[in-house]
This record gives sequence, C-alpha cells and structure tokens, in this order.
Amino acid sequence: MKRRTVLQLAALPASLGLFGTAQAQFRVEISGVGATQLPIAVPRFRDEEKAPQPVSAIIRADLERSGFFRPIDANGVALDESSRPVMADWRGRSADALAAGSVQRLADGRFDVRFKLWDVVKGSEIGGQASAVDAADLRLAAHRIADYIYEKLTGDKGVFSTRIAYVTRGGGRYTLRVADADGEGGQVALNSPEPIISPAWSPDGRELAYVSFESQKAVVYAQEVMSGKRRPIANFRGSNSAPAWSPDGSTLAATLSREGGSQLFLMDRNGGNVRRLTSSQAIDTEPVFEYPDGKRIYFVSDRGGGPQVYRIATGGGNVERITFGGSYNISPAVSPDGRTLAFIARQGNSFKLHTLDLSSPGSQPVPLTDTTDDESPSFSPNGKLIIYATRAGGRDVLMTTTLDGKIKARLVSTTADVREPNWSPYGR
Repeated sequence: MKRRTVLQLAALPASLGLFGTAQAQFRVEISGVGATQLPIAVPRFRDEEKAPQPVSAIIRADLERSGFFRPIDANGVALDESSRPVMADWRGRSADALAAGSVQRLADGRFDVRFKLWDVVKGSEIGGQASAVDAADLRLAAHRIADYIYEKLTGDKGVFSTRIAYVTRGGGRYTLRVADADGEGGQVALNSPEPIISPAWSPDGRELAYVSFESQKAVVYAQEVMSGKRRPIANFRGSNSAPAWSPDGSTLAATLSREGGSQLFLMDRNGGNVRRLTSSQAIDTEPVFEYPDGKRIYFVSDRGGGPQVYRIATGGGNVERITFGGSYNISPAVSPDGRTLAFIARQGNSFKLHTLDLSSPGSQPVPLTDTTDDESPSFSPNGKLIIYATRAGGRDVLMTTTLDGKIKARLVSTTADVREPNWSPYGR
C-alpha cells in the first residue's frame, strides 16, 4: 500500500504477533561523493575474527553512510587501542583520523570491546572507550563506537545506535519490523496476512503506533517495543488512521472520520480527551508535529483542489499553506530542529523526495533523488539524514540520504517489498 494513496485513507487488517528475532534483511550499497568528507582509517580490530560480528567493518560502514567520512584503506596494518601509531605514516596515507581497537572473549562468554581514536593531523589522542557486552550486543557496541567517533569529529550526536521501523511484504504476509539503523539485527513486531501501515515511534522510543484493522474497521494501536504488549488508542466510529506523537509524548494526532469526512483530531496518549483540530469539506490527513516545541502540526489536505502540505497551530485557528510548487505534495516530515520539511512531490509520473527550508521565507523546494517512486520520508534524530522508501533497480528498497542528496545508502532487502520506514528517536 503506497503512501501516495494517502487521501484514500485505506487501512487493512493486521494481527498481533510476538516479538522474535529476524534474519539480517539488508545489504548496504553506498553511492555519491560529499563536498567535504573527513578521511578516517579504521583497521581491523585485533582478534575480531574470533567474534561473531565484524566490528571494524560495521564502524566503517556507519561512518561512510553518514556522508561525513571517507574510509582510508589500512592495507592490513595491525593496530589496537594500546598501539602507538606513527602519525607520519597515516598522514602519508591521507588519513586525518585513526581509530583502532580489539575484541576479546571473556571467561563468562561476553566480549571485551576496546578502542582508541587519534587526530592524525595534530598527532594527538582524542579518547577511547571500553565495554563488556554479550555476543548479541556486539553490533550495538560497534554502532556506539561509530557514534562516539562521529560526535568527537563532527560535534554532532551520532545516530548509528538508533533504530528504524519498517514494513515488509513477502510470502503473502506483511511484517512490521524493528532493526538497527543500518537495517540489520531485525526483530518482528507484528505479523499479518493483511497490510500494516503508518508506524510511528513515540518520542521516548518505547512504543510504536500503527494502523491495524480488526472487526472490519481501521484502529490505531500503540505497542510496547520490548514486550510486544499493545493497546488501542483510536477505535472510534469510522476510520482511524495516520497516528503521530507530540514531541513530549503526551498527545497523539490522528485522522478520524467519526464526525463525517476525514479530519484531524488530537487526543491524550491513551486515547482520551479527544478534540477536533480541523473542520473542512476536504480530506485532512498525515499529521506531523513541528519540532522541537510541538506548537504546530503539518498535514496534507486537498482543500485547494489537490493534495498540498499545510500547517495549523495545535490550539486550532488559521490554516497556512506551506507547499505551492506542483499539484501533488504529500507525506510531510519535519526535522528535529524544525528548520527543514521533507516531503514527496509528484513531477510528471514520478514521485520524488524534496526538502524545503522552513527557516527561510520564500525558499524553493529542493529535489534530492534521481529515483521515481519515493515515499515515506523520516528524519534521523540528529537531523542529518533522511530515510525513505523507493524503488530502484527493480527492487523495493529503503534508502538514506544526506540533506544535500550527495551521499545515499541503499538498504537492499532480501524480501520482495519494503516500505513505510520511520526512524526512532535517541535511546533504546
């Protein structure tokens, strides 16, 4: 079910399934060249071949996928966190930074993961960390090392240890999955013979809201990520769809037809204190709260004849049109700092990811992709990347892109169909 059919407000049945481990779903293909990329060397960690995960390779892939780093081939050089690297040698390899470490199995079965980071240009040590983790958490440990490196060298918080939710279709079944930000380490949150749509993370990362259909009607549920326990949030007369959390997690917005038509409503996180936000003869849907204060909501409406992105204060009042270019703009997503809008625009027969600078009045939309079937954009929690679904090379894939569109990572799934990505907040 494509998100660009959003004005049909279709929602079909879904049945709850217990969480379970899923096999690795993706391989990652990185393309493009950034304007400014920091060259970094991450040699193979000492003894990592004895561990079940390739720690250094995960770190390198994370950093490259961010668009801010260019991996430098270490050519088999053996280093660890206790080494004293010859900086002139690494400068000769054109590296500006160097990270090295080790992975050692402990007597209790856990793995001791250590690393150190150096500034090659200055010839100085930046810092390092050590942690003991279970084998199942080795990927997470690698992602956290990449986060540490990213933050130390860019000044921004990394997102590699966050997660994504997405929906797959294969073998006649639909599955809501939760995985690492690179698509690996997946778990099954929900399994159904019918479509699942509109997953949305709560701001604390503990719950997912989504649309299901039981008793022949659309219902919005919230499900605890760890336990799989769920509860109905919007189960009113008519259709209940397109859930969105407020930044503080206290409020949900959704599209309801309980009073006729399809309009935006607000409610408490448990479904109480329902109040109508919009009143029009059009279809108003796909709400998303403005970050970071949540004082306004962006949404899609065809009140002007075709679907466009609008904005309204959460207390109600005047509706402001945001997108004007073209006749079909849907699926708004707002960056964590509230300065950038991502959305899908139709250009001829193509659907492309665009961004709009909300902080600059009169700015024009910027296309980011060369694909033609984009949908469902979602910002990373640091606002530096966007994940979206598209079709490329004859496959349904998820992709991430930098905000300038120069570096893209294609997460190619082993299943037949992948869509509806939503990037988690920090914390897990």
